[in-house]
Amino acid sequence: MDACSELADASARIAASSESTRRFLIDLGAEVGGVRRGLFWPLDAATGGSNRLRGRGFRRHVDDGTDGQARHFAGIAAVAARVGAGPTRWLSIHVGRDAPDTADGRLTDHAIDFVRLLRSGELAPTDAPDWIRRALCTAD
Repeated sequence: MDACSELADASARIAASSESTRRFLIDLGAEVGGVRRGLFWPLDAATGGSNRLRGRGFRRHVDDGTDGQARHFAGIAAVAARVGAGPTRWLSIHVGRDAPDTADGRLTDHAIDFVRLLRSGELAPTDAPDWIRRALCTAD
């Protein structure tokens, strides 16, 4: 199995036990992106989290050639759940140096859109695995 599929599977497992959208996103960030729950999450976010799922399987437009795209997506989603879309995008561009026209910049945009869809109710956490597979993962 590839890391993108594992990200989708992790989101299914987490959604099954989450009591809220916010908790779902924070738990996804912790379990996949290495951005801890609790007070010390900013330290993890500032250092880029940690790869809990290594590997590939991401669509070309969001694949930067590393094994850290699952971490990137989940970490950005967890930060956006806490501080909002605007500050997260700004931090990604100006601190993380992920220009919008790069694979990481596009993956950031997908993560922020994912958070928006979940928060607005357009996407239920239980539908997150299908969304991830459709938007991010290469076809099997």
